[in-house]
Amino acid sequence: MVAFTVFTKVRTVAGALAAAVALLGSAPAFANSSANADIAAPLRAAQAAKASAAAQGALGSSDEQFRHLFSSWQSLDKAPAFAAAAAVSTVAPKVSIPSRVPLDGFRLTSEYGMRVHPVLGGRRAHKGIDLASPVGTPVHAPADGMVGRAEWFSSYGLYIQLEHGGDLETRYGHLSRLNVAAGQFVHKGDVIGYVGTTGRSTGPHLHYEVRVAGQAVNPIPYMQEGATAAAPQLAMAAAAPRD
Repeated sequence: MVAFTVFTKVRTVAGALAAAVALLGSAPAFANSSANADIAAPLRAAQAAKASAAAQGALGSSDEQFRHLFSSWQSLDKAPAFAAAAAVSTVAPKVSIPSRVPLDGFRLTSEYGMRVHPVLGGRRAHKGIDLASPVGTPVHAPADGMVGRAEWFSSYGLYIQLEHGGDLETRYGHLSRLNVAAGQFVHKGDVIGYVGTTGRSTGPHLHYEVRVAGQAVNPIPYMQEGATAAAPQLAMAAAAPRD
């Protein structure tokens, strides 16, 4: 009887084990099961290691080039700034005071200040001086500057405006031809145009103005270089009373 009971229990346990094995074999594996995670983890690790090795092999030379470039950038960053300064050497200085006479050889025919207008008549303010010279005489920049305008402008005819910084500018009227364009930088002494008689003019001459903050001033004090031949005329013009 005891032997039969033991045999029955053994069969029962064996049957339960067999049923459990059959159940595990037929049941689907779930993605979040611990058994499935244990199988996938080594596979993912192997794939990651393989990808890392491939990337290291492909990018190794690129990394070396980048390190070389980065090192050169660091050396450039520590270099003196003279290279950058040379790149902008054509930029006009902050302020350049006109001092050169714009014409080589001229006759002062009309002074700065009140005068009887030669075309319109009546007393009117003359905002510059007139320097008579043959058509085609070169006109020189009296100082470094930037060309603000270079075009036909009202009664000025062919006209140039140079900006010298600090709200200081010079103007040139009645030209026969222009030798510069707006936005161009010019150096003191450069030929910017040629004497003519365009616009409201009675003969070949250069109308020359100096303006400070938009207001016309007497140009004579700004003509200290190259005016030896006309020095007496310029001295008289500078000393003449204005009304």
